[in-house]
Order: sequence, then structure tokens, then C-alpha cells
Amino acid sequence: MLGLGVESTAHTFSCAIIEKNGNKGKILSDVRKIYRPPEGEGIHPREASRHHVENSPIALSECLKEAGVKIKDLDIISYAAGPGLGPCLRVGAVVARSLASYYKIPIYPVNHALGHIELGKLLTGAKNPLVLLVSGGHTMLLAFLNKQWRVFGETLDITLGQLLDQFGRSIGFASPCGKNIEDLASSTSNYVLLPYSVKGNDVSFSGLLSASKPIAQKSKADACFSLQETAFAMISEVVERALSFTGKKELLIVGGVAANNRLSEMLQDVCKRHACKFFIAPQKYAGDCGSQICWTGLLESQVKSGVSIEETFVRQSWRLDSVKIDY
Repeated sequence: MLGLGVESTAHTFSCAIIEKNGNKGKILSDVRKIYRPPEGEGIHPREASRHHVENSPIALSECLKEAGVKIKDLDIISYAAGPGLGPCLRVGAVVARSLASYYKIPIYPVNHALGHIELGKLLTGAKNPLVLLVSGGHTMLLAFLNKQWRVFGETLDITLGQLLDQFGRSIGFASPCGKNIEDLASSTSNYVLLPYSVKGNDVSFSGLLSASKPIAQKSKADACFSLQETAFAMISEVVERALSFTGKKELLIVGGVAANNRLSEMLQDVCKRHACKFFIAPQKYAGDCGSQICWTGLLESQVKSGVSIEETFVRQSWRLDSVKIDY
């Protein structure tokens, strides 16, 4: 079974084709065109959507060519219906609707966050994990029960990805800033005390962001190191508490911030204390990509025949824990 997935929730427009055989999936192609804002600036939804409009035909063409298939060979088309930036979401939805309508191919709206988890499970082999989803749009701890992902902790204000991006922009980096902050943080070990805010099993990063900026005026490296150590320690605490509460023996990290090596180190230490297997999405597929949307659509096609064009939608705020999962 062949599927096409279209991702366009934020800065990335991506098309991917996956071949599904039973419970296994093979990624045949995954092409991404990424909007890069000027240094020191974040994603402007209108400019990002314009980028997606201009690059969507190129991404689709390259995706089909790389996979060696034609549109008429596809069995399903899926697209990221939310959560995300409205103008960006609409571009992907229009591309998917147009193809599905013209070629009479079943279409599936997919929750972007669910896509991160399902692709992570496919690529790592995790079966029943506690999931840490950390990205620009999400910071959530989740476990699956009764056909839904249940939230065991989340951010109360900004996400971990937003923390890194907003701080990075304040010292002159362009979004996404995570890799630049990680590189600069590795050049020092001088920790400056910063606010540590864990509330129950939730975290709050806005105070940490505000307190880090004055430190950067004295030393950007010290600020990056201290910011990472504090934020990741907060995440590690809530992960450890959730592992104790749920009794899970697998931890899976997905989302763009999963690419951070220091975060992985700290969470591996947590897993060792709990005799828990550690899984992390491969760096190539940790961030936003069409493969996460494609694979989730293929899973949904096992129990659903798609939706009508009239039933397709985009939803900027589409909570993962509101999605019923029947496959």
C-alpha cells in the first residue's frame, strides 16, 4: 500500500511517500522545503505560507521522482490538519484536497502530534512507551490508554522548543535555534543559577526565558549552558515521576528537540535508574516531516475509508488527547 503525506504546520513544507506492508513501513522518499526567517526573527505565518505555496509543487515533484511512483499509483493521501499555524496548514490542506479530488484518492486529515509518535514508534520499535513530545509546538508527557493518548504532564506556558527559539533569537540566531544553542552550550561548564519551575508534573519556562536574557549580556555561552541544564533538568524530573507513576518500561522521545544530545544524556540516566528502555526518534526524522503524516494516514486507513472533501478541515488548536485512535 502506497501513501503520500503532506506536512505544512509551521516552517517546513514536506511531501513523503511510504510503502506499507502489514505492520512495517518503508520510507521511499521524504522531501522538505524549509522556510528560513532572517537572523533574530521568528516564523511569520504569512511569509511561511507564501514559501509553502511557492515550494509545494517542487517538493511534490521531487518526492514522486525520488520514490519512483506516479500520483495514480497512490492508495491514500494524508495531510497535517493541525495543530499549527493557520495560513501554513491551509497550504498543505489545499494541495492534498486538490490531488485527492482530481485523482479520486481517499484523503485523511492527520493530527501532527500523533504523527510524531507513530513515526517514532515505527522507526524505533517501541511498543508501549511513555512518550515525551518536545518541539516548537509541543511539550507533553503521554501514555496510551483506552484508544487515546493521555497527558501526564505538559508546559503551562511556552514549549521547550519555543524557549530555545525565543532565547536564541534574543542573542541573534535565526529560528530554529536549538542546534546553535547546543553548540554554544558545549563550550563551557559555568552554570549560573536560574529559576526552576516544576508544578506537579507540569513545567513552566517563561520565567526561565526572562532570567536567561540578562546573563547572555555577560556571556552567551554561560547563558546557553545554564538554560539547557535547567530546562532539561525540569523535563527529566517530570519524566522520572511519570515513569514511576505509570510503571512504563519504555521511554520514547519525539519532536524536533529530541535531536539535542544533552537532553538525551540526561533522560538516559533517568531510564537507567528505572530499568527502562530508551528510544529516540532518528535525528533525520525527529523534526517535522511528511513521513509522520503519511505513516499515520496509512495506519488510519486500516479502519477508515477516508473522509469526503467536504469533511476535510484544518484546526490550529487540535489537542492530541482529543483524538480517538481505532487502529
